[in-house]
Amino acid sequence: MRAVNSALLATTQAVVIIGIFPLEAQVSVLTSHNDNARTGLNSNEFVLTQTNVNQAGFGKVFSQQVDGPVYAQPLYVPNLAIAGKGLHNVAFVATEHDSLYAFDADSDVGSNAAPLWHASFINPAAGITPVPAAEAAYPSPDCLTFLGEIGITGTPVIDAASGTLYVVSRTKEPVSPGSQTLIQVQRLHALDISAGSERANSPVTIAGVVSGAGAGNISGSISFDPSRELQRSALLLVGGVVYVSWASYCDVPPFHGWMIGYDATTLQPVGVFNDTPNGADGGIWMAGAGPAAADDGSIYCVTGNGTFDTSPNPQDFGDSFLKLTNGAALSVADYFTPFNEANLAAIDEDLGSGGALVLPNSLGSLAHPHLLVGGGKQGVLYLLDRDNLGHFNPVADSQIVQEVNVSGAVFGLPALFNQRLYVQAIGQPLKAFAWSSGRLNATPVSQTTESVGFRGATPSISANGVGNGVVWEVVPAPGYWVATLRAFNAADLSQKLYDSYLSAQAGAPDQLSYVKFVVPTVANGKVYVGTSNSLAVFGLRSLIWSITRDPAAGAVRLVFSGPAGMRNVVQVTTDLLRWADLGPGTPASGGTATYTDLVALQDQTRFYRVRYQ
Repeated sequence: MRAVNSALLATTQAVVIIGIFPLEAQVSVLTSHNDNARTGLNSNEFVLTQTNVNQAGFGKVFSQQVDGPVYAQPLYVPNLAIAGKGLHNVAFVATEHDSLYAFDADSDVGSNAAPLWHASFINPAAGITPVPAAEAAYPSPDCLTFLGEIGITGTPVIDAASGTLYVVSRTKEPVSPGSQTLIQVQRLHALDISAGSERANSPVTIAGVVSGAGAGNISGSISFDPSRELQRSALLLVGGVVYVSWASYCDVPPFHGWMIGYDATTLQPVGVFNDTPNGADGGIWMAGAGPAAADDGSIYCVTGNGTFDTSPNPQDFGDSFLKLTNGAALSVADYFTPFNEANLAAIDEDLGSGGALVLPNSLGSLAHPHLLVGGGKQGVLYLLDRDNLGHFNPVADSQIVQEVNVSGAVFGLPALFNQRLYVQAIGQPLKAFAWSSGRLNATPVSQTTESVGFRGATPSISANGVGNGVVWEVVPAPGYWVATLRAFNAADLSQKLYDSYLSAQAGAPDQLSYVKFVVPTVANGKVYVGTSNSLAVFGLRSLIWSITRDPAAGAVRLVFSGPAGMRNVVQVTTDLLRWADLGPGTPASGGTATYTDLVALQDQTRFYRVRYQ
């Protein structure tokens, strides 16, 4: 990698911190948790390693302000030609203010200080706004899951072949121009990723009808209600169809779990599914995780509390793993429902707080070659056979491959790397479970030394092939409404490599505001994190931690750090144009170094930076 100017300071005060990287990235992150199997793995990370991810040489390099909280996972496309602005590595960020941003993924300097493009799906002058959270909860009290507004919540999905991003907006608007009657509307948008403009046939208003005698039916028909259905889970693109799922905000009845498939080109609906047509509830939310897809195109999701039909041919599937056929049918091909489903529903122990992860065939056995894993609030991981999920046994779950108790509720997804499953349950340390003969070992082979409280986390993993595995997660920090980005050695979770909260405590600008269920995106030497009002970008950096001047001795003393394994050189200038190397300094404690610059008394202004290569 070429040299990077990453810190610039005057003799008395900080001026700016910048990062400049070449356009040599190869990895894209086009969907939630990296792939349709939802493994959370980027196995082509060649910059970030177990050595250089540390408090001294890694941290927040910049952030970009946005107009609302970021619940959706940032997506990433390298070497993208932006209309009129050349090639950029691009990070895509969606907000609850119904905005979608495209930012240069490597820099906020110069022209990159502004978004490459910004698409807004509101028009306040015409009365079109995001939906206030309190109104989404009405007539029940607001459960405060979302503070302020509900606009874009579910993670979008990108079709790289066509250069199209699909996203669902939610607005409050007049029923017709100039009307005083306001309604809520949800739309599926298809945007050109190079310009942010709507594709042909976009947007389309979300609608759907199924037959059923369940909650909210009118004469045996149940219609999708945009004011009751929350688009929380990530979108899925498979087989030329975009699948969108819904649950509820604050569990305000009547609601159901819905999934609707749209042709990726025409945006016409090709399949409509309701998981409780003769009952109620059963939301598909999975703490933001998206439905998963196997290589054969089968779709897997997990439903929340709701009606479950115990008949031999059930129609209502609360608290169940579902295998859905894709395309026009979009019907249940197979299912698994825990034996204690009724108790789970009665005490609000949603199975559907977690999502489903499709496991590679290499982890299967002769008896069960195709596996699926997931868990929910009960704190049990279910290992299922995708060829025979097991249906419902009212006595015990003896018909499935395995159950593993992880001792805490699971929200979102585990991650998979090197035949280990990484799980962050509430009140538990991050744990790694190994595989043996197509089953999970019940005792973790590795775990962190600290636990995670409120709502746990969905981990992500970066690695270079099977080496240099780093596990990343965003979790609540000790401070109120503060989050921290943590990184651990995937081979030994007791080794914490980085903690942004600790770096913030030491004076570096790494503090994050908290947003529930945030999933970090790791791509090409950077980590992207959504916050309550920004996109925070982390990467390798050099940093001047302190700078002191002793005029009597004619000396300036700097304490600095930079990425491990790279040459970190202090440079000086008096005019911010011509820079001269001073030297690498003397190693000090904690990965820092010191340099003393002898300064003539008449030199009143000198600027310093650290350059690494």
